[in-house]
Amino acid sequence: MSAVTTAVKIRYFAGARAAAGVADEDLVLDTSEPTVALVVSAIGERHGEQLGKVLAASSFLLDGVAVRDTSTRVPAGAQLDVLPPFAGG
Repeated sequence: MSAVTTAVKIRYFAGARAAAGVADEDLVLDTSEPTVALVVSAIGERHGEQLGKVLAASSFLLDGVAVRDTSTRVPAGAQLDVLPPFAGG
């Protein structure tokens, strides 16, 4: 029996991009029904403490829709945008 995986496209913006060291990447998870929380945990583990701190303060868009509940399921082929707090005026 083969393992079930789900591929997700991650896009990083501003401080998240700097912390991750990449603008975007593909992430493959060993589950058929990942949640936003699981995806965020996986990218935090992949990129370390600096990104972990940014993720704790970030908001997320799943296929262009704001995520209010990190238990939201992430379908295969989805895109998750990581949006750190932006300063500005």
